[in-house]
Amino acid sequence: MICHQACCKINTTILCILLLLPTAVLQDSTCIDGAKQHNKDGVLDYKIIALATILVAGGIGVSLPQLGSKISALNPENDIFFMIKAFAGGVILATGFVHVLPDAFSTLTSPCLERNPWKYFPFAGVIAMISSIGTLIIHTLASGYYKRSHFQKDKQAVVEEENIEVDEHEGHLHNHNHAKHGHDHGSALFPQDETKLTDLMRHRIISQVLELGIVIHSIIIGVTLGASESPNTIKTLIAALSFHQFFEGLGLGGCISQAKFKSLRTTIMALLFSLTTPGGIAIGIGISNIYSEHSPTALIVQGIFSSASAGILIYMALVDLLAADFMDQRMQSNARLQVAANISLLLGAGCMSLLAIWA
Repeated sequence: MICHQACCKINTTILCILLLLPTAVLQDSTCIDGAKQHNKDGVLDYKIIALATILVAGGIGVSLPQLGSKISALNPENDIFFMIKAFAGGVILATGFVHVLPDAFSTLTSPCLERNPWKYFPFAGVIAMISSIGTLIIHTLASGYYKRSHFQKDKQAVVEEENIEVDEHEGHLHNHNHAKHGHDHGSALFPQDETKLTDLMRHRIISQVLELGIVIHSIIIGVTLGASESPNTIKTLIAALSFHQFFEGLGLGGCISQAKFKSLRTTIMALLFSLTTPGGIAIGIGISNIYSEHSPTALIVQGIFSSASAGILIYMALVDLLAADFMDQRMQSNARLQVAANISLLLGAGCMSLLAIWA
């Protein structure tokens, strides 16, 4: 519970920082190198279409896995679900490697920034590496906390049950016999319960950390699109980001579904994902007349957060989404499922990589 609250506080803090970023660059000096004058006629209409389309695509993507009880293909126990998660994992992996990380390198080496230190050191790669390591540390610490707290409670409950049992037939206490019976019963079931609890904890941690990484880069993308004054750029981004949001939401929704959160938390996490990019677009629209994406402060902040987001997404896609499923006993024992999942992974990564041509 404490870990859930901590993750929520981290998400809220980062969201507040990201929402306040535009105000930090409004009065900053503007670099005009490479800047182009665009036709602003009809731009607002395209932005509104983009906001609505991306909202719907993201909402459908993150909501579909929650219908696993009604749609058999989306049930985590179904083989097709492994293929869908592999495809979504490929999309998230390509997002980190092909979209977010290259943008971070480009931003932090922009001619609008001073040569020293930005041109002399690969800050984007270092920040991505640090964020990956940080994600690993958070993951291991959270897993350790869950195991210590939950397993200790379970063991304490078993001990208490072993001490006292009321014999309904004889009407008296017989602690010694039940202690022996309870001990045997507890030792027989505890390993299985421990495995289930470990898997549940892993899925809950994965879903929250993954959403953190997605939220960071989604709001930056949204602000950039909303502040853009190029109709051609916005039109290409509508299709690309809609595809991106749908399958990224599918991957996140699958993790949320396996985490088995309560309905309220599931709804909050789904809404947070669905509204982040459209919210960023709305902010970008509001500040489009005074926001400069070429200002040094804007470039540095966007580059740093994009680098951190790339590190989180790459780690989560490889370690927690793909490796966890591909090393699962169920997939290891099914050659046909292995081949199908690998093809699905390559298709997801390939399709998302191709979108880099337009976005």
